[in-house]
Order: sequence, then C-alpha cells, then structure tokens
Amino acid sequence: MLPTIADILVLESVRRGNPRVVAGADRLDTKVRWVHVGEIADIAQLLRGGELVLTTGVALPDDPGKLTDYIVELSSVGASGLIVELGRRFVGELPAEVVKCAEEHGLPLIVLTRETPFVQITEAVHARIIDIQLEELRASEQLHEVFTELSVEGASPAEVLAQVSRLSGRPVLLENLAHQVLACESAGRDTGTLLAGWESRSRAVAPAERTAYDAASGWLVTTVGARGQDWGRLILLCEAKPSPRDLVLAERAATTLALGRLLERHQESLERQAHGTIITGILTHAYADPDEAAARARAVGVPLTSRKLVSVVIRPTDALDQALDGQAELGELAEATAAACRDARLPALVGALDQDRVGVLLPLPPRTSPEPALTALAERLRALWKPGASFVLAAGSMVESIRDVRRSFLEAEQVADVAVRQPDGRPYYRLPDLRLRGLLHLLRDDARLQTFAERELGALLAHDAQRGGDLTRILRIYLDAGRNKAVAAQKAHLSRPAFYDRLRRLERILDTDLDDVESCLSLHVALLALESFRRDSSR
Repeated sequence: MLPTIADILVLESVRRGNPRVVAGADRLDTKVRWVHVGEIADIAQLLRGGELVLTTGVALPDDPGKLTDYIVELSSVGASGLIVELGRRFVGELPAEVVKCAEEHGLPLIVLTRETPFVQITEAVHARIIDIQLEELRASEQLHEVFTELSVEGASPAEVLAQVSRLSGRPVLLENLAHQVLACESAGRDTGTLLAGWESRSRAVAPAERTAYDAASGWLVTTVGARGQDWGRLILLCEAKPSPRDLVLAERAATTLALGRLLERHQESLERQAHGTIITGILTHAYADPDEAAARARAVGVPLTSRKLVSVVIRPTDALDQALDGQAELGELAEATAAACRDARLPALVGALDQDRVGVLLPLPPRTSPEPALTALAERLRALWKPGASFVLAAGSMVESIRDVRRSFLEAEQVADVAVRQPDGRPYYRLPDLRLRGLLHLLRDDARLQTFAERELGALLAHDAQRGGDLTRILRIYLDAGRNKAVAAQKAHLSRPAFYDRLRRLERILDTDLDDVESCLSLHVALLALESFRRDSSR
C-alpha cells in the first residue's frame, strides 16, 4: 500500500524542514507513487500521475497567471501534491493566488520554512515505497505457492477457506449471489454470532469494484467467478483496513474457488465417464449432428436410433457430504444404476450429471410403454444399492429424437429436484403439473435467477432489513390476492387507507407501478424465486 502525503510529512527528513500545509489539508490521504524534484515551469508534461513534486521555485515565472497555470497543470496530470521550499524564490509565504488555486483544484500544497536537502526526502520516501513493493512481492509469492497447491489437489471450498483463515487469522465466508453462506471458517469466533442476520448485513455491503474494503462493516469483499459468470463473494472480516497481503490473499482464494468449480469432477469408472460425456454432449449440444451422438452411443453398446428415448434422473434422498465422500457415493450410485439396467436387460447410457444426480438415457423399442421399464429399473436399483439408502427416480417425457432428449432431461431434473423434498415411496415420478414453482426450484442455484431476484427485490429487501419493516410481506399478500386491494388489506389485517399507504411506499421503493400487470408478474416470480432460495438454504 503506497504511502500517503500524511505519512511523508511525519518522516524525519521532512520534519526537519518544518513543513506547513497551506492548501488541500483535506487531501492528505492522497497516495504517493513517487517523488520528483523539478524546478522547471512545464514539469507537468514529464509526469504520469501520483508524483509528489519538490521545488524551490527558482525557475517558476513571476507572472501570477502563469503561476496558477503551473498549479492547474500539476492537478490535471494527477500529481499527488506539491512541496515548495521557501527562502530562494518565495520568502516568508507563497503568493495568495497560488494558494487559492491549489485549494480550488484540490492539490495538497506544503511549504518548508527551513532549508532541507531534497535528496534526503527522496531517499526516505523511495526506500519506503520499494520496501512496500518487496513486501507485496514476497506475500504474493508465498500465497501463489499455497493456492497453487490447493488448486492442484482439488481442495474443497471448506479447505480453501480454512487456509485463508489460517493465513490471515480472521473469519472468512463464502456466499452465493442470494447472500446465502455456502462455507464459513470462524477463526475461533462463535459461528452463530458471526452468521446472525447475515442476509440483511450482506445486502448492505455492495462495493462497486470486484475487490474492495467496506470500512463501515469492516469487510474485505471479492467477487468469485470464472468465464465471465460470477456466482458468489468471498468475505474476509477485518478489524482494521486490510494490508496489501490481505488483498492478494482474498483474490488468490477467490481464483482458487472459481478454478475448483470449473475443474470439479466425480470419481467414476471409465465406462461411467464415457457415458456421462455422451449425455453431457447431448444436453449441451456439443455434437454438431445428432448422428454423431448416436454413433458415440452405439460405440459403447447403446443404440439410440429408431428407438423411443426416455430420460431418467436419480437423486439420493439424503444429501451427499461433498466435502468428504459424496463424490465416491454418487459414483457408487451410478455403478449400481448401470448394473440395474443390465439386470433388467435395458441398454442405457448411465453417468453422473452433477454433484448429486445420476442421469440415464433409456432407448426403448418403438411400441414399448415406458412404465414397465421404469418400474423394473427402480426395483432392481433398490435391490442393488446400499441397504437403507433411498433415492427418487424421475422420468421425463418419452421422445423420438436425440434433438428432443435435452427437453426430456430438463423435465426429469425438475421432477427429481421437487420429488426429493417430499418423496412418497412411489417407484418413479413424472412431470404432471410442477409448473412455475418447480421451474424456479430447478433454477435456484443459477446465478442469473439470483441476479434477477436481486434486481427486482434488492431495494425492498434492503429497506426492510435496515428499518425492520414488513413491506416484502405486504407485497406478497397483495400479489397473492390477485392485486385485489380490498382482499389484500383484509388479509394483512390493515385498514384500506393504511394498506394503500404501504402500496404507495412499495411503488416508491421499487420504482414501479403496482397496477401494471407485467410489473407485478415480474415481482411475483422474483418472490417465488426468493422463497425457493431461502427454503433450500434452511434444509
């Protein structure tokens, strides 16, 4: 962190000159990148910004207008400040025009009333700047080694945060874009206290830069994401302004977390990896032609052409511990599913879809009903997988083309995500009428949906959090009542005038018209999405 003018004024080499600030006293926190000694009037053209200029003024013009031009030019190129030694050119004090101009342009102006060797000032300041730069380099090198090792080892978010806390001695948290804590390392503090009212507190901290320190909260915040898609924030709790090492630490940790998310892979057999690659290729349209996908599937013994295709998603009903052996457990489920397909004489592509779901693509003869095949698969899988472990098996619509498989899988994933919350013991689940809530639940971890909800409701949620209000509840009641104000007022247990007053406040906060159908639809979807985020985090 570069020294400020205030830091430089307390150096012994400067204090010997009896410095006096005559302009810009409120700008002494300006950073100084370098110190430049110069006597010429047109020195501004030689500067790049951030320099503290030292001069005796012996070569400056006599004309007051040209003197003020000198000040204006220094300010325009971003000079940190100007120190003038009195006695050679200016005796006693600087011209009033110069002081006034410096004040108007926010340029810190300091006079030295005693003769001072400028070389001692430059040596002292430059030595401090170089020491800071060397300290930053050493810290950067150490952190580079630590986090490179974590990346190579495929460390989990919990392991990354533990290392950050160890190196900084401070609590550190990882949250998603909905301000829900994904991982936390408390550094010995009480975790309950640390997380109390987290969402409200986090919403109040919104720095403009990707990495920034918020002095009010004492948070060092850095955005986490890769490939242009941000998905979270890393927050280091600081009791004082963070050091350059803390900034490097936070940014390297964020990079490691983003890289880990990109490189995360399940521990599967080569066959499961091959099947999973084909399924993923179909879902992401990685193949230029559906015939290519069919050829790849045929090469692993699964014919897809001239077949009815049914997509299946299987999810354990108990959450997998991803920080320990969840990946291995999911791999076991994928292998058991493949074995169940073989026992039922159902050739199929079987592979992990993500960290907690196994995908199956079942090709069936043209005139075959999918129900018997799904029942047989479910029964054999229950017999083959671990005793006592349970799962939900969800199926999408039967399609006739590889081009439509992606739609079928999306249906199956949505069914699985909703069914796993309240399984009722059926052999398999279909998608009759999950509708909007099911879709929002499916997309609850998507940063785009979280961003949408924040854009629509962020101002209202922040208002309620800061003032302890209940306007979010009022908005929900109004929308649930079909925008019938009389009914909504009754449900809110408020008089109509009081309810109408709250609606007007809502319109001001949200900057929208609550009589506009499309605006209310957008807000209602955002509320449902927010409900999905919060319900999922409380599981």
